Amino acid sequence: MSERFYLELSQEQGVSHKFYEVILDGADVTIRYGRIGTDGSKSTQNKGTPDKARAFAMKKLDEKKRKGYAEAVMGARKKRAVTRRAVESAPSHSEVTSPILWRFESGRAAFGVFIDEARCWLGNEDGQIFALNHEGVVERQYKLPDGVKCIVDDGEWLYAGCDDGKVYDLNTKIPMAAYEIADNIDIFWLDIRDGVLGISDRQGNVMTVNHEEESQWTRRSPGVSGWMVRCDEIGVYHGHSNGITMYDWEDGAVIWQNQAARGVLFGWQEETTLYAGCADGNIYQIDKRGALGKTYRVGAPVFSCAAAEDGRWVFGGDNRSTIYCFDAEGRRIWEMSTGCGSAFSMQYHQDKLYVVTTHGTLACIDVSEAAITRAKAGGKTQARSIQAPPPSAAVPVGARLPETREAGAGVIIECLMIGGKLRARARGEGFNPEWNVQFPRELRQAGARFVVERLKEADRGGFYRVFGEIKRLI
Repeated sequence: MSERFYLELSQEQGVSHKFYEVILDGADVTIRYGRIGTDGSKSTQNKGTPDKARAFAMKKLDEKKRKGYAEAVMGARKKRAVTRRAVESAPSHSEVTSPILWRFESGRAAFGVFIDEARCWLGNEDGQIFALNHEGVVERQYKLPDGVKCIVDDGEWLYAGCDDGKVYDLNTKIPMAAYEIADNIDIFWLDIRDGVLGISDRQGNVMTVNHEEESQWTRRSPGVSGWMVRCDEIGVYHGHSNGITMYDWEDGAVIWQNQAARGVLFGWQEETTLYAGCADGNIYQIDKRGALGKTYRVGAPVFSCAAAEDGRWVFGGDNRSTIYCFDAEGRRIWEMSTGCGSAFSMQYHQDKLYVVTTHGTLACIDVSEAAITRAKAGGKTQARSIQAPPPSAAVPVGARLPETREAGAGVIIECLMIGGKLRARARGEGFNPEWNVQFPRELRQAGARFVVERLKEADRGGFYRVFGEIKRLI
C-alpha cells in the first residue's frame, strides 16, 4: 500500500504558494512539486528496496521542512494570482487582410514566440509549446505546468518563462527548469543574456539572477507594470508605466531614464536601438543612450512591436486585430487586419512577420514588398490552416530521463555537495574541475552522475552551460 506525504510552504500573506508531495510505493519514490493550484512537475525514482526508498523520502521531506514547508491538507489553499494581459481584442477596422502564408491554431491565447533559421516556436496560456519548421510542420511539442509568459533566446539556448515562476530550458528532449523565481514576484516579462536572467514585475521592480539562481541586484523603477525588460552586454532596459530606465548590467546603477514612452506594453531591441509599444497608441524609438528618436503613430494601444534590421521597417500590432508597417522615417506604409486576433507578440525574420495572437494563432505573414502590393490591390492569399496535434503528443516536465551505461562522446557531469550547496561539475580532460555547470536543480542529487552531449564555456567565463540531451549515467 502506498503512503502519501503532502507539504506546503507555510508562510502566509500571498508570499508562498508552493506544494511538495512524496508518494512511497514499495521501492519507488514519486515526488510532485510546484505552484499550488497546478499539477506541478513529477518524477519517479526506484531506490532498489523499500527501506532505501523510505530513507530517501524522509530526507527530502526533512529538507523541505527546514525551508519552511509544513504538513497541509491538499486543496485548502489557492494558487497565487498571476497577472496576464487581457485577452479581449476588438475587430480590425482595416478592410485589407494580411497576406498570411500559413497559420497554426494552438487553441489558447499565446504570448510566446521565437523564430530562427530552423524553427518557429509558440507558447500559449495552456502551457503548450510547439516548435514548427518554416513550412508550419510541428517538430516538437512540450507541456509546461502553467501558461507561457515568453520565449527568449540566449545564443544557442532557448528558454520559456512560465506562470509557475520557473524558466524552462527548451534545448533538450525533456523541458527542464533552469531558474526558479521567488513566489512573491508577479512576473510580467523576462529576458536573458549569457546565463543571467532579467526579470520585471507588476510592482515596477527589475532584477537579475545568475546561472546558479542567485540574485545579483534588484532595483525599483519610477513606474509600475514592467511589461518590458531587454538585456544586452551593457545594460538592462526596463519599460514601465512612467517610461524606460536603463540600468548598468553589472551593478544595477541607473544610467538614464526616458519618460517619453509612458505606459510601455511591449519592448523590442536592435543592436543600438529600442522600440517601445505603448498604451497611448505610439511606438517610440529610443537609442541606447536614452535619446528619443522617431515616433510611429498606431492610434490604439500597442500590444506588440518589432523591427527589421537597422530599423528599415518597424511593425506594430494593436488591440484591434490590426498590424502596421512604418518606414525608417516613421511614415506609415500600410495597415492590415490579421484575421486571427490581436498580436500579443511578434518577430520579423527574412521578409516574414510572425505573430502570436489573442486567438492562439501563430501566423506567418509575407511582408515582402510584392506581397503587400498585391494585398493592397485586393489580391487574396490562400493561407494554409494547421491544427495543433493532440496534447498527448507533448513531452511533459518531469518525464523520465533516458539512461546510459557509457559516456561515449558525451561529457560526464557529477553532482557534489560543496559548501553546503549541491553543485554540478564536469569530469573529463579539458574542463576546469573548479567551475560549476549550470544544471537543472530537479536533477541534482549528491553523487548522481549524468552524460550530456556537450558543454560550452559561458561567454563571460567562470562556468559551463549544457547543450543537447541529458542522460542519467547508471
